[in-house]
Amino acid sequence: MTSEQELARFMRSTFGSVWTLELLLHLRQHGGRAWSRAELVQALRASDSIISNGTSSLLAAGLIVIEDDGAARYRPAAADLEALVAGAATLYAQRPDAVRRVIVDPAAGGVTAFADAFRLRRD
Repeated sequence: MTSEQELARFMRSTFGSVWTLELLLHLRQHGGRAWSRAELVQALRASDSIISNGTSSLLAAGLIVIEDDGAARYRPAAADLEALVAGAATLYAQRPDAVRRVIVDPAAGGVTAFADAFRLRRD
């Protein structure tokens, strides 16, 4: 089981932007398929620069592989990375604002903002 602190550290160190998280989640959702840069630009409605920077970050983090033709495919280098990605995906689906705060402003109480995602609130 992944701790809250470990998951927060993973998100802060891996995702330089919410776009990178969205890119990873897209590739994970379609795990068996390799996506060209042009296909990712179109599917995510992102710029080529965003996709290029995101794939570079995810490759360096060991979360994707780049095929010989340049296409990106979700393939974590280790099982513990898959567990962290699964935790991030679950939290992002449940509390997207908390995840965005951890990614965008890690200096402003990243762990606190992350912990707040688990608090039950009356709406």
